[in-house]
Amino acid sequence: MNASEHALWRDQRIRAVTGPTGNLALVETRWTGATRPDLDAERAAAAPTVTVTELSRTSIDTGEPEYGLRRWDAESPANHAFERIDAFDHDPEWVIEGRFVPVDGERTGSPRTVPFEHIRDNGGTRDLVVPGDIHVTIGGEPFTLAAFDDGGTLLLVFGDQTNGSETYGPGRFLFVTRETTVAGEPGPVVLDFNRAFVPPCGFSAQFNCPLPPASNRFPFRIPAGEKNVVFRDGFDIYAA
Repeated sequence: MNASEHALWRDQRIRAVTGPTGNLALVETRWTGATRPDLDAERAAAAPTVTVTELSRTSIDTGEPEYGLRRWDAESPANHAFERIDAFDHDPEWVIEGRFVPVDGERTGSPRTVPFEHIRDNGGTRDLVVPGDIHVTIGGEPFTLAAFDDGGTLLLVFGDQTNGSETYGPGRFLFVTRETTVAGEPGPVVLDFNRAFVPPCGFSAQFNCPLPPASNRFPFRIPAGEKNVVFRDGFDIYAA
């Protein structure tokens, strides 16, 4: 990705996070336990600017399915206070080639899961499907990274020495370009850290984002990609 393509990606990011169901619009996540919410009733009662959607997860305590709903408001306080996403300048040196090596489970239909701690789970972990390992060398140092399966795309949750001082404290996300479309086959991947992005929980406290596992924490700075979300007038997502 060159500088002009990167600028286009940045524009697309702004449109996505500020949309009617973008990250900034999430104003409520409500869990209803084993009972599915009454979406029809919720939608009928919602304001014209509000979209109501359903979601589910596995309970940390019981392992059973839990259901809930989300309310997205196009006129949310966060959307009104949003100013920009600070980012590093595009740097082609941070486009890194690596190799994806699948685990046997991807071929058998029983992929490997790895426990990921989540920002709102008070130290609890949730198992996410990690279909293989990403092997990459950065600065002469080899790493084996765990990227989980996000709807068929590899999503890397990573940390580095910029977190908390230059970039979002808990870590950042990166979609990894996988150059083979054949499931279960090894192949090259591209990690374009210029496209590292602030996770949804940096835009709304109603998200529960996974945190970087130990294998995905780099012991150096990665000065590429998005830094932090900037709001006007001291707006704080945790006080909204």
